[in-house]
Amino acid sequence: MQKNFILLFTVLLLSGCSEISDIVPENIEPSFKNQKINGANFEMPSVPVNKELIGGVKRVNAEWVAIIPYGHTLRGKAEVIYTDNKGWWGESTKGVIECIKMAQEQGLKTMMKPHVWVVGQGWPGDFDLSDEENWKIWETSYEKYILTFAKLSDSMKVDLFCIGTEYRKAVVKRPNFWKNLIKKVRGVYKGKITYAANWDNYNKVDFWDEVDFIGIDAYFPLSMEAKPKLEDLKAAWKIIEKKLKKLSDEHDAKILFTEYGYKSIEYSNSGFWKYDEDTVLTNQNNQNVAYEALFESIWQNEWMAGGFFWKWHLHSMDNVEIGGPENRRYTPQGKITEEVIQKWYGKK
Repeated sequence: MQKNFILLFTVLLLSGCSEISDIVPENIEPSFKNQKINGANFEMPSVPVNKELIGGVKRVNAEWVAIIPYGHTLRGKAEVIYTDNKGWWGESTKGVIECIKMAQEQGLKTMMKPHVWVVGQGWPGDFDLSDEENWKIWETSYEKYILTFAKLSDSMKVDLFCIGTEYRKAVVKRPNFWKNLIKKVRGVYKGKITYAANWDNYNKVDFWDEVDFIGIDAYFPLSMEAKPKLEDLKAAWKIIEKKLKKLSDEHDAKILFTEYGYKSIEYSNSGFWKYDEDTVLTNQNNQNVAYEALFESIWQNEWMAGGFFWKWHLHSMDNVEIGGPENRRYTPQGKITEEVIQKWYGKK
């Protein structure tokens, strides 16, 4: 086989073939060539949508989208619950399937990225349990949730699968569970796999050698200033860059920002969780500068696989236009930031 491929390479080269892509064997996945993954996390729609709305994300030159079917855990409980009688159509199994189909029809590549929402608490990063019995309940229910979508993803040829998001304590306390889960996912899903670690504990994940991309939700605090300058943000990325390159080298795997993004407010680069949003001012330029700094610095590295910005809305809860210059949330929709993303995502 190897001799045949070398012979084919030589013949095609001598015959004037100008691009390696012309001679790559069919079994090499085209979704993971050297071009950056230029993606967006979808806010799944509450009501059915059409493929034109799904394809709207292409106006910023995004070629990848993350599909996010939320499960939930009740505060103080262990079980992860996912049901089809959800209030939001886009998070139901039917809605997920339809959104994947429409994304693929629009020429978009897909990542399945299940999230768990802790009711009354929100973020799963603080999720913790005190005894073995409850951890077993969590493991059994979480595995069922993940394998359900791993099987669905395989059947629909989803390009990338994320096995979890921001479980800061569970990845430290239950390492064997995650390694076994990865094996089980690979048993039912043939695509690439990642995990979305929070920015402050990616170095405590001990199964990076078992996945294909080192996934990080990259909300790194970069500046304590209300209105930071571009050069200051780029300098802050240089410090982080050294640590991530070392991590990439150690595991021989590229870094993927499974989430990244900034709100359109003051102090948006200092750790949004530190502030009551009602006490800070709207600032659209902060979002623009933050994106530009990321693209001009860390995004340029060969070991950076790319990322999925947070996030792109597919509906409006109150029939008001999504985004816009007064919007303070993460979405770049209707803001100058769309132009920044469009410029960088359009680079080949």
